[in-house]
Amino acid sequence: MNNESQIKARVESWAQAVRERNFNGILAWHHQDIVMYDVPPPFQSVGIDAYRQTWELFFTNTHSFRIIDLNIVAGEDVAFCYAPMKCRYFDNKLHREVDLDFRLTIGFKRMEGEWWFMHEHHSVPAE
Repeated sequence: MNNESQIKARVESWAQAVRERNFNGILAWHHQDIVMYDVPPPFQSVGIDAYRQTWELFFTNTHSFRIIDLNIVAGEDVAFCYAPMKCRYFDNKLHREVDLDFRLTIGFKRMEGEWWFMHEHHSVPAE
């Protein structure tokens, strides 16, 4: 497999683990020093333990998670991907299900022959 194919497999496996609420799968290739910027607080999460906690919050009211169009740029030792995404969650203020369109960017670093998630960024357009 080339670098792009390896990255695609990592991201698709991660997204499937999110849909299955499989914490081991979600965390599988996230480096212990992962940094994530997210839509709901906390704004910044540093380290694998903090990253895991964001998913515990996510699963309290989110029901779907879908990649729309994954784009990958990969060199020999670093890579990034980006995609529009969709999730569906229960909005406690509105008392109903809401669709959320958001953006995903992931930064990867290859270490000892394996691609690791080093940076993850979820964002929504400013209103």
